[in-house]
Amino acid sequence: MEDINGTLLDQFILKGFPGSVLLHTIMFIVLLLVYIVTLAGNILIVFIVCTDYRLHSPMYMFLVCLSCLEILAISTVVPKFLVILISESQTISKVGCFVQSYLYYFVSTSDLLLLTVMSIDRCVAICLPLRYSSIMLKSICISLMIACLIPPFFTLLYPTIIIANLPFCGHVLNHFFCDSAAMLKLICVDISLIKLNTILSSIFILIGCLIITTLSYILIVITVIRMPTDKGRQKTFSTCLSHLTMLSIFFGSAIFILIRPPKEYSVETDKMVNLVST
Repeated sequence: MEDINGTLLDQFILKGFPGSVLLHTIMFIVLLLVYIVTLAGNILIVFIVCTDYRLHSPMYMFLVCLSCLEILAISTVVPKFLVILISESQTISKVGCFVQSYLYYFVSTSDLLLLTVMSIDRCVAICLPLRYSSIMLKSICISLMIACLIPPFFTLLYPTIIIANLPFCGHVLNHFFCDSAAMLKLICVDISLIKLNTILSSIFILIGCLIITTLSYILIVITVIRMPTDKGRQKTFSTCLSHLTMLSIFFGSAIFILIRPPKEYSVETDKMVNLVST
């Protein structure tokens, strides 16, 4: 990787968040606690579901897969960010940077697809309860999980390799992790086609997932409204609250980053959105 002067670059510098040492120390403590709690919580979910045969149902299978992705996501970004906050070591190797970027977007895409599949699962469970076990077979669930993991794994690998071999005009990334948008700004050659492909792919996945999720919940709402008792409605809809919360965070942050006017929002705003969604 060479800059405009032909100097070999083997690392990037992550600027992180601006602020005083005190602010960085507070952020470090808060983020470390959140990281430990999130990591422990997801590991506990995986352990409980795997050891309790009563929980070997489609919903909990998807939940385990989601927890594993969450563990990978926070472990990809947070540890390096903690190092940046507490020390002056803001560098990351070229290979490490592209691996981090690839894993972050692979997990984000897989998360979104898996949450969409979970909305279908909830729709079948609530709208067709008597046929649920015959529709959501174990083989079907495994196939759906593979479909959420394999396509993003390969579709993101090729552009990552292409970008890694392009010439860079600098090595300072104005972000707390190796965000692809920050990296693309440093490339010396015309990358209009790469940007267009990235935007179109993101919009296609986002809109597709949004349509499927919306239709699933429309059917769920119709079914819940038709239930004879208020208690039945509340109990049924309460099973979807956590899923809806996660969907709101994912869709909200993704839509914000895609459609926000670039001149009206600072890079710091994008950093905060990425930090919250991570």
